[in-house]
Amino acid sequence: MKRSLVVTGLITLLVSASCHAITLKLDPQIDLLVLDGRKISGSLLKGADSLELERGQHQFLFRVEQLRDAHKDASLRYQSVPMIVTFNAQVKTIIFRLPALESRRERHHFDRMLNFQLVDERGQEIASKRDRLPASAEGDMEKAMVIYNRNGQIASVPHFATVSDGAATSPPVEAEFVWMDEAQSPTIKRWFHRFDQATRQQFLSLVKLLRTS
Repeated sequence: MKRSLVVTGLITLLVSASCHAITLKLDPQIDLLVLDGRKISGSLLKGADSLELERGQHQFLFRVEQLRDAHKDASLRYQSVPMIVTFNAQVKTIIFRLPALESRRERHHFDRMLNFQLVDERGQEIASKRDRLPASAEGDMEKAMVIYNRNGQIASVPHFATVSDGAATSPPVEAEFVWMDEAQSPTIKRWFHRFDQATRQQFLSLVKLLRTS
């Protein structure tokens, strides 16, 4: 009974946090690589068409992929250059809009001009700074973004250059849920992975407080 109340309280916390969050709607062709200085795991976004973010400043490293069901004809497959976008928003919803990318000319233009759009729930474009990740920096994308943010580039956010520094010392997220019943843990994990880093930190702080009380 006690654990059920705890789980209910934690879900309530996450739902309450979501009322003050931004919903980012992703195009299925977008492969989000690094968010606010942290690498994004494939399992986090698997099957998701949106992501909850804290209102304020954010930075994405992403690329666009068109695999055409892994078609053997290479001309029908496309992977854009890694693109960086930085913005500061207080809106409810951000929609990532891509231009037409059906021809080689359209894809080449996209790689060169970064002509995607970020619009809010009213269709108004959100101001942003955009750049490409240098080809020489590809590899470990998280480290590449640390270097990029430290070098004062067009879309740099110096604060995000320090995010990864303490990442290795943070305990695995899965370890925070071992005290829950197996039937309850998956539900909490699904909610947990929907939210931004600040909300997750608040959640984990509450979990630790409850475990020691």
